[in-house]
Amino acid sequence: MAYDVIVLGSGPGGYPAAIRASQLGKKVAIVERESLGGICLNWGCIPTKALLKSAQVYEYTKHANNYGIKIDNPSADFGAVISRSRGVADKMSKGIQFLMKKNKIDVVMGNGKLIAANKLEVTAADGSKQVLEAKNIIIATGGRARELPSMPIDRKKIIGYREAMALQQQPKSMIICGSGAIGSEFAYFYNSLGTKVTMVEFMPRLVPVEDEEISKELEKQFKKQGMTIMTSAEVTSVDTSGAGVKAKVKTASGEQTLEADILLSAVGVVANIENIGLEALGIKTEKGKIIVDANQQTNVPGIYAIGDCTPGQALAHVASKEGINAAEHLSGHHPEPMDYNNIPGCTYCLPEIASVGYTEKAAKDAGYEVKVGKFPFVASGKAVAAGATEGFVKIIYDAKYGELLGCHMIGLNVTDMVAEIVVARKLETTAHEILNAVHPHPTMSEAVKEATAAAYGEAIDI
Repeated sequence: MAYDVIVLGSGPGGYPAAIRASQLGKKVAIVERESLGGICLNWGCIPTKALLKSAQVYEYTKHANNYGIKIDNPSADFGAVISRSRGVADKMSKGIQFLMKKNKIDVVMGNGKLIAANKLEVTAADGSKQVLEAKNIIIATGGRARELPSMPIDRKKIIGYREAMALQQQPKSMIICGSGAIGSEFAYFYNSLGTKVTMVEFMPRLVPVEDEEISKELEKQFKKQGMTIMTSAEVTSVDTSGAGVKAKVKTASGEQTLEADILLSAVGVVANIENIGLEALGIKTEKGKIIVDANQQTNVPGIYAIGDCTPGQALAHVASKEGINAAEHLSGHHPEPMDYNNIPGCTYCLPEIASVGYTEKAAKDAGYEVKVGKFPFVASGKAVAAGATEGFVKIIYDAKYGELLGCHMIGLNVTDMVAEIVVARKLETTAHEILNAVHPHPTMSEAVKEATAAAYGEAIDI
């Protein structure tokens, strides 16, 4: 079968690439080995958010008295929570099926392998093979949970994120290794439902890619929620021979052994680039990633790569934009290259975390003289009314020109607020424009303007 474009992988990078190519008049096929929507829709972003919403609702019921509502002895049905999450994932995956039909994209199920610059061999579940041809191929194979030798995933006692969102029974205790977005979100979820959670982070602070003040606030809130936090700590081995797990943890004060029902390994992702034919075609890779140029092209003409299998940030929204750019470029358009310094990062635990641009340290290291403003949500009327006064907005400006360098938020609904900063930075907005853009009252978003005012000594409400 001959096409203009074949997309290998139907995740948040692959399916938008296929749709955009179809919109531009191309005949498109998409190859998927498991479920349409990839990890994001089926085992990642979407079902995780469903779990977190259940945890948040449960938290509300436990503290209903704070809002003048009486609910006696609320309880969480772990099986029903998991079932709801899977239902949400299934619904979203069916939505992708509809979009493929709507955009006249052929869906081919099976494992795809490049056998030439314009040919892809697809092996179906029953072992049958077919060869698809196309002028252009987009590799969008995504990533999977990284495994460390000290804690090999057995999917029973040492688990990855896929198992964590579909356990048959709620564990009484859990060790979570890694405090990035995946680790922090599952820590909040399981702790909220009553599992005793211990977080082990190799770096000196939680969410180490975030601004240092965000890390401190998250640790404070997680401890307040009852979690045990261990930073500058490394799991050196895990014994699974007993009923649960015994993890040896190396810390600055010596080695100690932690016991729990289950250990969740959340130490990052690794690209899916094995057994897809890269070597035979001489497609360049480095440090386990496919090397691409600013238009997502590999070194082999006609072959593009996007998303987690390339060196950019491993985020769904990055993959989506890269996929659209690739589809437009192969169609003869000139898409604007990605600005990887203006990509928002979001972590959906409670309190939520959202950030974009430079941290304070990174801005200073880059040679900027900075003005920094903070606004605590305890001073926000909307946050007080919502009973969610934890956290703050921290905003960073270049002192010389007022350029908006970065913003870091922790609190209720901040993942929905950060887009304002992304657009503002895209438009090269300065502090002057933010200060003079009237923000609605009462909203959480007022904190952006108030933090800016604080940076310039003009704060009204603090």
